[in-house]
Amino acid sequence: MSIISSEFKPAWWCTHKHLQTLYPTLFRKKVKLQVDTEIFELPDGDFIELSWTRNNNDVPIVIVLHGLEGSIDSPYAKGILKVIDTNNWQGVLMHFRSCGKKLNRLNRGYHSGDTKDLETLIHYLRKKYPNRKLAAIGFSLGGNVLLKYLGEKGKQSYLTVAMAVSVPFDLANSAETLNKGFAKFYQNHLISRLRHKMKIKFKNKVAPFEIDKINQWKDFYSFDDNITAPIHGFSDASEYYSKSSSIQYLITIETPTWILYSKDDPFMDQHAIPVESELSKHVTLEISQSGGHVGFIYGATPFNEKYWFEKKIVDVFSTLNN
Repeated sequence: MSIISSEFKPAWWCTHKHLQTLYPTLFRKKVKLQVDTEIFELPDGDFIELSWTRNNNDVPIVIVLHGLEGSIDSPYAKGILKVIDTNNWQGVLMHFRSCGKKLNRLNRGYHSGDTKDLETLIHYLRKKYPNRKLAAIGFSLGGNVLLKYLGEKGKQSYLTVAMAVSVPFDLANSAETLNKGFAKFYQNHLISRLRHKMKIKFKNKVAPFEIDKINQWKDFYSFDDNITAPIHGFSDASEYYSKSSSIQYLITIETPTWILYSKDDPFMDQHAIPVESELSKHVTLEISQSGGHVGFIYGATPFNEKYWFEKKIVDVFSTLNN
């Protein structure tokens, strides 16, 4: 497979990258979909929350991985789960640690290169549902986790097919890009949420970092250097970014994988885009000129918009029906 130019054309009323990125959060209608919550215990004594769609009649299972500080309430989450349900598959959204309704138990949290919880979930699903095909789709951070997992496991991924949307292939590039211009708006929003969560988490127990300095860490590099890296076993942010970026794992992927990426994604610049020599033959990288970050909005009118990745998953995952 290879790098291809996308046929995606943004809606005429939504061509700017920031509008593509912000519109779903600000204006997307809530998708009506009933899900069931499962508390999934992890080997280290922690837990994550799973949100299941209700079609469980021995159909293929599609794992959904959300982005940084995402959840079942993220604008794309129920949308993609609705598409999964409509196509007679069962969806399960895996909340990363502390991203569900409850904060996780351990001092550690989640990060862009943490593939162990996904691996644990996949092994659990294989054992419980041995006759059901498994697939996965990841958005942003979740896409990075998914691609890294696929590259680590090679032929042993146990997934029939995979898809990733708006992936920060190079985490150092993303940290630098999000600290410039209007992109700081996204950085400020996300860092504010991360700091708030940490303050609540360590309100009544000793933090493994200097929590009294937390308000000083206002950009991704300083936050990751002082919190994310040390609580997850990295020496500093540079080591965390180097070891966790998915770009180095693309060449060893053995699972049919489709990646959707926009050149105007405000979360990274074009230097982060992989070249063909960095992709395995099992990976297709679809690049559009526009689409923003987890946007890809098309359609004739506002409030009746469509999302390209929702259309694309039906085509990419068609092998699940064979």
